[in-house]
Amino acid sequence: MSGPPSPRANPLLLGHESVESMLAESMRSGRLHHAWLIAGPEGIGKATLAFRFARRLLAGGTPGEDLALPDTHPTFRRVAAASHADLLTVEREWDEKRKRMRAGIVVDTARRIPPFLQLTPAEGGWRVVVIDGAEHLNRASANALLKILEEPPPRAVLLLVCSAVGAMLPTIRSRCRRLDLAPLPEATVATLLRRYAPDLAEGDAERIAMLADGSIGRALDLAGRGAIGYAGLVDEVLADIAALDVARAHEVADKLGRDDDAFATFMELLAAAIAAAVREAARGRADPEQARLLGARPLSAWIDLWHALRRLQDETEGAYLDKRQAVVSGLRMLATGVAPPGR
Repeated sequence: MSGPPSPRANPLLLGHESVESMLAESMRSGRLHHAWLIAGPEGIGKATLAFRFARRLLAGGTPGEDLALPDTHPTFRRVAAASHADLLTVEREWDEKRKRMRAGIVVDTARRIPPFLQLTPAEGGWRVVVIDGAEHLNRASANALLKILEEPPPRAVLLLVCSAVGAMLPTIRSRCRRLDLAPLPEATVATLLRRYAPDLAEGDAERIAMLADGSIGRALDLAGRGAIGYAGLVDEVLADIAALDVARAHEVADKLGRDDDAFATFMELLAAAIAAAVREAARGRADPEQARLLGARPLSAWIDLWHALRRLQDETEGAYLDKRQAVVSGLRMLATGVAPPGR
Protein backbone atom coordinates (compact mmCIF):
# COMPACT_ATOMS: atom_id res chain seq x y z
CA MET A 1 0.00 0.00 0.00
CA SER A 2 1.68 3.19 -1.20
CA GLY A 3 -0.41 5.69 0.77
CA PRO A 4 -1.01 9.37 0.01
CA PRO A 5 1.63 12.09 -0.15
CA SER A 6 2.02 14.30 2.91
CA PRO A 7 -0.54 17.14 3.04
CA ARG A 8 2.09 19.69 1.95
CA ALA A 9 2.81 17.62 -1.18
CA ASN A 10 -0.69 16.37 -1.99
CA PRO A 11 -2.22 17.89 -5.16
CA LEU A 12 -5.55 16.07 -4.69
CA LEU A 13 -8.43 17.29 -2.56
CA LEU A 14 -11.89 15.73 -2.89
CA GLY A 15 -15.13 16.32 -0.99
CA HIS A 16 -14.59 19.92 0.13
CA GLU A 17 -15.37 21.80 -3.06
CA SER A 18 -17.75 24.30 -1.46
CA VAL A 19 -15.23 25.35 1.20
CA GLU A 20 -12.47 25.58 -1.37
CA SER A 21 -14.66 27.74 -3.60
CA MET A 22 -15.40 30.05 -0.67
CA LEU A 23 -11.68 30.49 0.05
CA ALA A 24 -11.00 31.20 -3.62
CA GLU A 25 -13.74 33.84 -3.60
CA SER A 26 -12.22 35.45 -0.50
CA MET A 27 -8.92 35.73 -2.37
CA ARG A 28 -10.59 37.24 -5.42
CA SER A 29 -12.50 39.76 -3.29
CA GLY A 30 -9.32 41.26 -1.84
CA ARG A 31 -10.83 41.10 1.66
CA LEU A 32 -9.04 38.05 2.99
CA HIS A 33 -9.34 37.39 6.72
CA HIS A 34 -5.99 37.10 8.49
CA ALA A 35 -6.71 33.92 10.51
CA TRP A 36 -8.64 30.80 9.55
CA LEU A 37 -9.56 27.87 11.78
CA ILE A 38 -9.96 24.76 9.62
CA ALA A 39 -11.85 22.30 11.80
CA GLY A 40 -13.27 18.81 11.46
CA PRO A 41 -12.65 15.14 12.24
CA GLU A 42 -9.23 13.59 11.78
CA GLY A 43 -8.16 12.33 8.40
CA ILE A 44 -10.63 14.17 6.16
CA GLY A 45 -8.21 16.54 4.38
CA LYS A 46 -7.97 19.60 6.65
CA ALA A 47 -4.19 19.91 6.42
CA THR A 48 -4.31 19.15 2.70
CA LEU A 49 -6.73 22.06 2.27
CA ALA A 50 -4.53 24.34 4.39
CA PHE A 51 -1.42 23.70 2.29
CA ARG A 52 -3.48 23.96 -0.90
CA PHE A 53 -4.65 27.40 0.24
CA ALA A 54 -1.11 28.37 1.29
CA ARG A 55 0.33 27.38 -2.10
CA ARG A 56 -2.30 29.42 -3.90
CA LEU A 57 -1.56 32.49 -1.77
CA LEU A 58 2.19 32.16 -2.22
CA ALA A 59 1.92 31.63 -5.98
CA GLY A 60 0.04 34.92 -6.44
CA GLY A 61 -2.43 35.64 -9.18
CA THR A 62 -6.20 35.24 -9.13
CA PRO A 63 -7.55 31.75 -8.45
CA GLY A 64 -10.38 30.15 -10.37
CA GLU A 65 -13.24 28.34 -8.64
CA ASP A 66 -10.76 26.19 -6.73
CA LEU A 67 -7.26 26.61 -5.31
CA ALA A 68 -5.54 24.02 -7.47
CA LEU A 69 -1.92 24.56 -8.44
CA PRO A 70 -0.17 22.09 -10.77
CA ASP A 71 2.38 19.89 -9.02
CA THR A 72 4.89 21.06 -11.63
CA HIS A 73 4.58 24.68 -10.46
CA PRO A 74 7.72 26.00 -8.69
CA THR A 75 5.68 27.12 -5.67
CA PHE A 76 4.11 23.68 -5.34
CA ARG A 77 7.52 22.07 -5.40
CA ARG A 78 9.04 24.40 -2.82
CA VAL A 79 6.11 24.02 -0.44
CA ALA A 80 6.33 20.25 -0.84
CA ALA A 81 10.03 20.40 -0.04
CA ALA A 82 9.45 22.74 2.97
CA SER A 83 11.78 25.26 1.37
CA HIS A 84 9.53 28.25 0.65
CA ALA A 85 10.83 31.34 2.45
CA ASP A 86 7.34 32.76 3.07
CA LEU A 87 5.79 29.64 4.62
CA LEU A 88 6.25 28.48 8.20
CA THR A 89 4.79 25.18 9.40
CA VAL A 90 4.24 24.68 13.13
CA GLU A 91 3.33 21.31 14.63
CA ARG A 92 4.24 19.01 17.47
CA GLU A 93 7.93 18.15 17.42
CA TRP A 94 9.93 15.04 18.09
CA ASP A 95 11.28 14.69 21.61
CA GLU A 96 14.73 13.24 21.06
CA LYS A 97 15.20 12.47 24.75
CA ARG A 98 11.97 10.47 25.14
CA LYS A 99 11.96 9.16 21.55
CA ARG A 100 8.37 10.19 20.89
CA MET A 101 6.29 13.14 19.73
CA ARG A 102 5.83 15.88 22.29
CA ALA A 103 2.41 16.00 23.91
CA GLY A 104 1.86 19.58 22.74
CA ILE A 105 3.23 22.46 20.71
CA VAL A 106 5.68 24.11 23.08
CA VAL A 107 5.81 27.86 23.67
CA ASP A 108 9.27 28.27 22.13
CA THR A 109 7.90 26.89 18.86
CA ALA A 110 4.85 29.17 18.97
CA ARG A 111 7.04 32.21 19.62
CA ARG A 112 8.56 31.83 16.17
CA ILE A 113 5.23 32.80 14.58
CA PRO A 114 4.86 36.56 15.35
CA PRO A 115 8.33 37.63 14.15
CA PHE A 116 7.95 35.47 11.05
CA LEU A 117 4.64 37.09 10.08
CA GLN A 118 5.96 40.59 10.77
CA LEU A 119 8.73 40.22 8.20
CA THR A 120 8.19 41.61 4.71
CA PRO A 121 7.31 38.77 2.32
CA ALA A 122 10.53 37.62 0.65
CA GLU A 123 8.78 37.26 -2.70
CA GLY A 124 6.49 40.27 -2.49
CA GLY A 125 3.30 38.32 -1.85
CA TRP A 126 2.10 36.82 1.45
CA ARG A 127 3.60 35.39 4.61
CA VAL A 128 1.71 32.22 5.65
CA VAL A 129 1.84 30.11 8.80
CA VAL A 130 0.19 26.69 8.97
CA ILE A 131 -0.35 25.32 12.48
CA ASP A 132 -1.07 21.62 11.95
CA GLY A 133 -2.70 20.25 15.08
CA ALA A 134 -3.74 23.53 16.69
CA GLU A 135 -5.53 21.59 19.44
CA HIS A 136 -2.04 20.78 20.76
CA LEU A 137 -1.30 24.43 21.60
CA ASN A 138 -0.99 24.65 25.37
CA ARG A 139 -2.03 27.78 27.24
CA ALA A 140 1.43 29.37 27.06
CA SER A 141 1.91 28.64 23.34
CA ALA A 142 -1.63 29.84 22.54
CA ASN A 143 -1.06 33.07 24.45
CA ALA A 144 2.08 33.65 22.38
CA LEU A 145 -0.22 34.04 19.35
CA LEU A 146 -2.74 36.47 20.80
CA LYS A 147 -1.00 39.73 19.98
CA ILE A 148 -0.39 38.78 16.34
CA LEU A 149 -4.05 37.74 16.07
CA GLU A 150 -5.23 41.02 17.58
CA GLU A 151 -2.91 43.20 15.50
CA PRO A 152 -2.10 41.26 12.34
CA PRO A 153 0.50 42.69 9.98
CA PRO A 154 -0.50 43.28 6.35
CA ARG A 155 -0.39 40.39 3.89
CA ALA A 156 -0.03 37.78 6.61
CA VAL A 157 -2.30 34.74 6.97
CA LEU A 158 -2.47 32.21 9.79
CA LEU A 159 -4.07 28.81 9.07
CA LEU A 160 -4.93 26.71 12.13
CA VAL A 161 -5.76 23.06 11.42
CA CYS A 162 -7.71 21.50 14.29
CA SER A 163 -9.43 18.17 15.02
CA ALA A 164 -10.68 19.14 18.51
CA VAL A 165 -11.84 22.75 18.59
CA GLY A 166 -13.05 22.44 22.18
CA ALA A 167 -9.45 21.97 23.30
CA MET A 168 -8.46 25.42 22.03
CA LEU A 169 -8.57 28.62 24.06
CA PRO A 170 -11.75 30.63 23.35
CA THR A 171 -9.57 33.73 22.88
CA ILE A 172 -7.87 32.02 19.93
CA ARG A 173 -11.07 30.63 18.42
CA SER A 174 -12.86 33.98 18.60
CA ARG A 175 -10.18 35.72 16.51
CA CYS A 176 -10.34 33.22 13.63
CA ARG A 177 -12.79 32.74 10.84
CA ARG A 178 -13.93 29.16 11.24
CA LEU A 179 -14.30 26.62 8.44
CA ASP A 180 -15.97 23.35 9.44
CA LEU A 181 -15.11 20.48 7.12
CA ALA A 182 -17.61 17.62 7.05
CA PRO A 183 -16.71 13.93 6.93
CA LEU A 184 -16.23 12.69 3.39
CA PRO A 185 -18.98 10.75 1.58
CA GLU A 186 -18.37 7.00 1.49
CA ALA A 187 -18.00 7.09 -2.28
CA THR A 188 -15.25 9.72 -2.00
CA VAL A 189 -13.41 7.70 0.66
CA ALA A 190 -13.62 4.62 -1.57
CA THR A 191 -12.31 6.58 -4.57
CA LEU A 192 -9.34 7.88 -2.59
CA LEU A 193 -8.69 4.47 -1.04
CA ARG A 194 -8.52 2.81 -4.45
CA ARG A 195 -6.04 5.49 -5.52
CA TYR A 196 -3.79 5.26 -2.46
CA ALA A 197 -4.12 1.51 -1.85
CA PRO A 198 -4.36 0.01 -5.35
CA ASP A 199 -3.54 -3.50 -4.11
CA LEU A 200 -6.85 -3.86 -2.23
CA ALA A 201 -9.03 -6.69 -3.49
CA GLU A 202 -12.10 -5.78 -5.52
CA GLY A 203 -14.90 -4.55 -3.28
CA ASP A 204 -12.66 -4.09 -0.22
CA ALA A 205 -12.33 -0.32 -0.73
CA GLU A 206 -16.10 0.09 -0.54
CA ARG A 207 -16.35 -2.07 2.59
CA ILE A 208 -13.55 -0.22 4.36
CA ALA A 209 -15.09 3.11 3.34
CA MET A 210 -18.27 2.05 5.13
CA LEU A 211 -16.23 1.52 8.31
CA ALA A 212 -14.19 4.71 8.11
CA ASP A 213 -16.70 7.34 9.31
CA GLY A 214 -15.96 9.62 6.39
CA SER A 215 -12.19 9.73 7.03
CA ILE A 216 -9.69 8.67 4.37
CA GLY A 217 -7.04 8.72 7.08
CA ARG A 218 -8.99 6.19 9.12
CA ALA A 219 -9.73 4.14 5.99
CA LEU A 220 -6.01 3.86 5.18
CA ASP A 221 -5.25 2.96 8.78
CA LEU A 222 -7.90 0.22 8.73
CA ALA A 223 -6.67 -1.09 5.40
CA GLY A 224 -3.12 -1.25 6.76
CA ARG A 225 -4.34 -3.22 9.77
CA GLY A 226 -6.20 -5.82 7.70
CA ALA A 227 -9.59 -4.56 8.81
CA ILE A 228 -11.53 -6.53 6.19
CA GLY A 229 -10.80 -9.81 7.92
CA TYR A 230 -11.71 -8.44 11.33
CA ALA A 231 -14.86 -6.83 9.95
CA GLY A 232 -15.95 -10.28 8.76
CA LEU A 233 -15.37 -11.65 12.26
CA VAL A 234 -17.42 -8.79 13.74
CA ASP A 235 -20.23 -9.62 11.30
CA GLU A 236 -20.16 -13.25 12.40
CA VAL A 237 -20.32 -12.29 16.05
CA LEU A 238 -23.17 -9.83 15.65
CA ALA A 239 -25.15 -12.09 13.31
CA ASP A 240 -26.16 -14.28 16.23
CA ILE A 241 -25.85 -12.52 19.57
CA ALA A 242 -27.73 -15.38 21.25
CA ALA A 243 -24.94 -17.82 20.37
CA LEU A 244 -22.31 -15.76 22.17
CA ASP A 245 -21.73 -18.18 25.02
CA VAL A 246 -18.42 -18.48 26.82
CA ALA A 247 -17.11 -21.11 24.43
CA ARG A 248 -17.85 -18.98 21.38
CA ALA A 249 -16.30 -15.93 23.05
CA HIS A 250 -13.08 -17.86 23.71
CA GLU A 251 -13.10 -19.09 20.11
CA VAL A 252 -13.20 -15.49 18.85
CA ALA A 253 -10.46 -14.46 21.29
CA ASP A 254 -8.31 -17.35 20.05
CA LYS A 255 -8.69 -16.13 16.45
CA LEU A 256 -7.41 -12.71 17.46
CA GLY A 257 -4.53 -14.10 19.50
CA ARG A 258 -2.44 -11.63 21.46
CA ASP A 259 -1.70 -9.23 18.61
CA ASP A 260 -2.21 -5.59 19.67
CA ASP A 261 -3.45 -4.48 16.26
CA ALA A 262 -5.89 -7.39 16.03
CA PHE A 263 -7.40 -6.57 19.42
CA ALA A 264 -7.63 -2.84 18.76
CA THR A 265 -9.11 -3.26 15.27
CA PHE A 266 -11.67 -5.86 16.32
CA MET A 267 -12.84 -3.82 19.33
CA GLU A 268 -13.02 -0.59 17.31
CA LEU A 269 -15.06 -2.25 14.57
CA LEU A 270 -17.33 -3.95 17.08
CA ALA A 271 -18.09 -0.64 18.79
CA ALA A 272 -18.48 1.10 15.42
CA ALA A 273 -21.05 -1.47 14.24
CA ILE A 274 -23.10 -0.97 17.39
CA ALA A 275 -22.85 2.82 17.11
CA ALA A 276 -24.00 2.70 13.48
CA ALA A 277 -26.98 0.50 14.33
CA VAL A 278 -28.04 2.75 17.20
CA ARG A 279 -27.59 5.89 15.10
CA GLU A 280 -29.66 4.55 12.21
CA ALA A 281 -32.35 3.22 14.55
CA ALA A 282 -32.64 6.61 16.24
CA ARG A 283 -33.23 8.12 12.80
CA GLY A 284 -35.74 5.45 11.89
CA ARG A 285 -33.47 4.11 9.15
CA ALA A 286 -32.05 0.87 10.59
CA ASP A 287 -31.72 -1.88 7.98
CA PRO A 288 -32.97 -5.41 8.78
CA GLU A 289 -29.56 -6.58 10.01
CA GLN A 290 -29.21 -3.58 12.33
CA ALA A 291 -32.76 -4.02 13.61
CA ARG A 292 -32.09 -7.71 14.31
CA LEU A 293 -28.91 -6.84 16.17
CA LEU A 294 -30.63 -4.32 18.42
CA GLY A 295 -33.54 -6.67 19.09
CA ALA A 296 -35.91 -5.72 21.91
CA ARG A 297 -33.32 -3.93 24.04
CA PRO A 298 -33.86 -0.17 24.38
CA LEU A 299 -31.40 2.06 22.56
CA SER A 300 -30.23 3.46 25.90
CA ALA A 301 -29.03 -0.02 26.90
CA TRP A 302 -27.02 -0.30 23.67
CA ILE A 303 -25.51 3.13 24.25
CA ASP A 304 -24.41 1.98 27.71
CA LEU A 305 -22.89 -1.13 26.16
CA TRP A 306 -21.06 0.96 23.58
CA HIS A 307 -19.53 3.10 26.34
CA ALA A 308 -18.62 -0.02 28.30
CA LEU A 309 -16.86 -1.57 25.30
CA ARG A 310 -14.85 1.58 24.67
CA ARG A 311 -13.84 1.79 28.33
CA LEU A 312 -12.90 -1.88 28.33
CA GLN A 313 -10.61 -1.34 25.35
CA ASP A 314 -9.04 1.80 26.84
CA GLU A 315 -8.44 0.15 30.21
CA THR A 316 -7.01 -3.01 28.63
CA GLU A 317 -4.60 -1.12 26.40
CA GLY A 318 -3.72 1.50 29.00
CA ALA A 319 -2.95 -0.99 31.76
CA TYR A 320 -1.54 -3.75 29.52
CA LEU A 321 -4.23 -6.21 30.64
CA ASP A 322 -4.93 -9.60 29.07
CA LYS A 323 -6.45 -8.81 25.67
CA ARG A 324 -7.93 -12.27 25.17
CA GLN A 325 -9.81 -12.01 28.44
CA ALA A 326 -10.97 -8.52 27.49
CA VAL A 327 -12.45 -9.89 24.25
CA VAL A 328 -14.28 -12.60 26.18
CA SER A 329 -15.59 -10.06 28.69
CA GLY A 330 -16.74 -7.71 25.93
CA LEU A 331 -18.58 -10.43 24.02
CA ARG A 332 -20.29 -11.71 27.13
CA MET A 333 -21.35 -8.14 27.82
CA LEU A 334 -23.06 -8.05 24.44
CA ALA A 335 -24.69 -11.44 24.92
CA THR A 336 -26.17 -10.61 28.32
CA GLY A 337 -26.74 -6.90 27.75
CA VAL A 338 -25.18 -6.18 31.12
CA ALA A 339 -21.91 -4.32 31.69
CA PRO A 340 -19.81 -5.48 34.67
CA PRO A 341 -19.74 -3.18 37.75
CA GLY A 342 -17.44 -0.24 37.19
CA ARG A 343 -18.00 -0.36 33.44
